[in-house]
Amino acid sequence: MDRKNLISKIERLTPGLFKKKEFVPGETFIPTGWAVYDERELNAMISSVVRGQLGLGQQGKKFERIFANYNECQECILVNSGSSANLLAMEGLKERFGLKKGDAVITPACAFPTSVNPIIQLGLIPYFVDVDKSYNISTKDIRDAIDDKVKGLAFAHTLGNPARMEEIMEIAEENNLFVMEDCCDGYGAKYQNKKCGSFGNVATASFYPAHHITLAGEGGAVLTNDKDIICIVRSFRDWGKDCHCDPGQDNACGERFSFRIDGVPYDHKYIFSRIGYNLKPTEMQAAMGIEQMKKIEEFNEKRIFNYNLLRQNFSKLEDYFSFPKINESAEPIFFGFPIMIKDKKIKREDLTEYLNKNKIGTRYLFGGNLLHQKAYADIEHKVIGDLRNTKNIEKNLIWIGCHQGMGEREIDYIDKKFSDYLN
Repeated sequence: MDRKNLISKIERLTPGLFKKKEFVPGETFIPTGWAVYDERELNAMISSVVRGQLGLGQQGKKFERIFANYNECQECILVNSGSSANLLAMEGLKERFGLKKGDAVITPACAFPTSVNPIIQLGLIPYFVDVDKSYNISTKDIRDAIDDKVKGLAFAHTLGNPARMEEIMEIAEENNLFVMEDCCDGYGAKYQNKKCGSFGNVATASFYPAHHITLAGEGGAVLTNDKDIICIVRSFRDWGKDCHCDPGQDNACGERFSFRIDGVPYDHKYIFSRIGYNLKPTEMQAAMGIEQMKKIEEFNEKRIFNYNLLRQNFSKLEDYFSFPKINESAEPIFFGFPIMIKDKKIKREDLTEYLNKNKIGTRYLFGGNLLHQKAYADIEHKVIGDLRNTKNIEKNLIWIGCHQGMGEREIDYIDKKFSDYLN
């Protein structure tokens, strides 16, 4: 079957396949996040496969241009996950700024593990600080943490709520520190009308299904305005190759066969300058991503609407719960709806069990205090301050969905179930 007939057949098969099923209260599970897509994404992926381009190619380059432009950054490199993006971003920073074993990076103790892991994996020392009332890295603690070992900052915009970027960048410039923004939860969010991810030296994004868009279930990206960093990251992503030809391109430098290894003429495509990885996604994923990017503004508007509706509904429950501070200059696009339990009569484990029994998905805020996790028991580190807010989050916070797959009926049902529980 040729490509045209195959696509036509898919289009006949798919109507209704992606149609959102009617929400049935108490029967339809409301997850904390899910991917929203239709036959346009499916057809784009099939077209990529039918063309025979399976490895990353021109669709990948096109997605990188689109995503860089969306995030107000000059360069983007597509990878297979947000976690890989964090690892490669830190690799880029380490080489670009000449970091050595024992140098320190300030990071929040309340985090997702792969926001912190690259610091440890690359022989650097995490200096753990608290978060503020927005659940983002505390600028006071950043100032308190700086010593001669500290070379940079690495932090996420927690749940899509922007950190205090103006003050953070002032601290970084005053102390000659690099800044890595983990935007996996919040690309599209703004601070002072500027996109998160465009402030620091490097930023990352995730396309896991729960995030703002997805690339067939996985995917990530590294963003930067530093051409040196993008070359380093591309090399580490592509096995550590010295060659920087785009996928499907050969001999862009015009000197492919002029290189030597130990005096032997050698093909530049097989000269390796770094101990690298293979962290590329597929061309099919990039094709899906291009279609998802056509919908990202609509998705983000829906997330903002859902968050605001949930927040309005929960305003009558402020004797029981509190909610994250939104900084004055921030325009968040929330990944989830965080709920801090402040009434001591409410036990978090009872509430989460009740919600899940009633088909409302819940999550805790990632690793809580990572230093309480088994994986980090023996790492070299330093703690600044008492981590008071981190402790409270670890003990009392849950979050539920506000993603673009939710409608007003789901939100009304959530409102009713919380009211029932408190009554």
